[in-house]
Amino acid sequence: MQASRLTQRVMTSHGSIFVERSSGNGPPLLLIHGNSSCRGVFARQFQSALADRYRLVAIDLPGHGLSDDAADPVRTYSLPGFADCIIELLRLLGISEVSILGWSLGGHIAIEMLERFDGIRGLILTGTPPVRRNGMAEGFVASPDRGLPGRRILDEAEIDAFARHMFGEPVEPFLRQAIRRSDGRCREQMFASARKGVGVDQRLVIEQSTVPVAVINGSADPLIRLDYLDGVAFGNLWERRCHRLDEVGHAPFWHAADAFNALAGRFLDAAADATARSG
Repeated sequence: MQASRLTQRVMTSHGSIFVERSSGNGPPLLLIHGNSSCRGVFARQFQSALADRYRLVAIDLPGHGLSDDAADPVRTYSLPGFADCIIELLRLLGISEVSILGWSLGGHIAIEMLERFDGIRGLILTGTPPVRRNGMAEGFVASPDRGLPGRRILDEAEIDAFARHMFGEPVEPFLRQAIRRSDGRCREQMFASARKGVGVDQRLVIEQSTVPVAVINGSADPLIRLDYLDGVAFGNLWERRCHRLDEVGHAPFWHAADAFNALAGRFLDAAADATARSG
């Protein structure tokens, strides 16, 4: 049986954030989408048993979806800015402990949060290579800040190309709309801040963290270097390996949803058991 969904707007110091939640009674799982996307990419998690077993909490980041554009782009549109916004949001929602599923940019935000929020009980990374400060190119096939992901203005052909690379075929119409709607200042400012070295050294953080981490990628991801991930000495990597789903790209939680959700569920159960034992 599919869990019902609840929506609300929450006013933060970064603007109004749109939140969608499942009615599950289990521990909360925060879902953070990627660059120029929206919470709708997690529809197949809301349609799965995860939404019954866990309380899914999906958000539109500032400048995306139904959330407000940032009043102060320099403050909000960076990894520390997004992390600050989400931590404030969790406090307003009364959530002190949470697991996180972060896709692409969402995973980078989650890693940033590890240094700022001690209530993270498990982390699922997909499409997210933890890179060193000023070392973005290491984890990607091509440095994202030099292409469409960092460009303020995108024409229709560029929107289509961005969507195909990020999401894979077939591209759902809602994703094109999400890219059109997204605040181009976010793409521009986000990569400008990264070039200045703003934010944590993600590789160092993930290698030193004791929070359980599951890495689930598509074996045909065209954007990230899977061999780079194999060389990261994760501090607490679930099952001691990075999982790869065959013949899917940068959005395995959509194109291989059943397999992805099964892995995510096993990981979340293991992370919950570890938390109970330590508590």
